[in-house]
Amino acid sequence: MTIHFGYEKPKVLQALRYHFISRPEIRIMLILVNVFALLSILLYALKKVGPMAFLIGSFLWIVLMISFWFLLPALVYRRAVTFKHSFSMDFEEDGFTLRHDRGQKNWAWNALSHYVESPHFFHLYYDNRSFLLVPKSGCRDSDEVHELRMLIKSKVKKG
Repeated sequence: MTIHFGYEKPKVLQALRYHFISRPEIRIMLILVNVFALLSILLYALKKVGPMAFLIGSFLWIVLMISFWFLLPALVYRRAVTFKHSFSMDFEEDGFTLRHDRGQKNWAWNALSHYVESPHFFHLYYDNRSFLLVPKSGCRDSDEVHELRMLIKSKVKKG
C-alpha cells in the first residue's frame, strides 16, 4: 500500500498536543497542579489560607496549559522542516519506506516500539520521544485507512 501526503499545520499542532498530553510525566504534573489549584481554592473558601495560594495555583495551571497546548506544539512545528514537505510511504509486510524528493528511508517493523492512533494521524514511535506522524488524509478513503490500521496493528504493539 502506498500513500502520499503533506502535513496540515492545524492537524499537526493537534497531534503534537496529543503527544505531549499523553506523556505520563506531563499527565502526572497536570494532575498534581490541578489538585493543588482545587485544594488551594477549597482552603481559601474555608479561610485556612490567604489568596496568594489560590493565585499561585491558578497561575501555575494557566502557565502549564498555555505551555502544553500552545507553546510546545508551536515550537516543535516551527523547528521541524519535515512538516513543510510532501512525502510518500510504502507499507509492506516486512517494513515501510518513507520517500521524499531528496531520498528515502526504509524501516523494518521491529524498529518501532509502539504506535498510537489519534483522530488525524498514526503516531509511529521509535522510542518514547521519537516518532513519525502518518496522516490518515494520505489514504484515498476510509477503507484504506482501515487497511493501514490493521497492518500497523498486526506489526506493532499499541502504546
